[in-house]
Amino acid sequence: MISKALRLVRQYHNLSRIDAAKTLNIPKDELIGIETGDLPVTKDILALYSKQFDIPVSSLVFFSETLSPIKGKRAKKLRAMFAGKALKILEWIANKDESKIKA
Repeated sequence: MISKALRLVRQYHNLSRIDAAKTLNIPKDELIGIETGDLPVTKDILALYSKQFDIPVSSLVFFSETLSPIKGKRAKKLRAMFAGKALKILEWIANKDESKIKA
C-alpha cells in the first residue's frame, strides 16, 4: 500500500518517474522498484518524500503495513480498510486530473 501511496504523491505533483528520481536524488530504477513494491520503502525514502512534497512522515506511514506495528487483528483490518479507501480516492483524483490534461 505504501508503494501505491508514494506513486500517487508523485503523480499528484505531475512529476514523471525520471523527474521525481532527479528531485529525490535517487536512481530511476530505485524509484520504479519502490513504486511497484519490488523494493522496500525505508525510513530514509519516507524522509525524502516528506521533505520534497511537504507531507508529514506520519501521513505516509499511515499507508505502511510494516513500518508502524499495530496490535490486534481488528485494528489492522480497520487500518487496511481506511488506507485502501483513501488510496482509491487519491487514485480517482489522479485519474480525473489526467483526463483533464488529455482533453
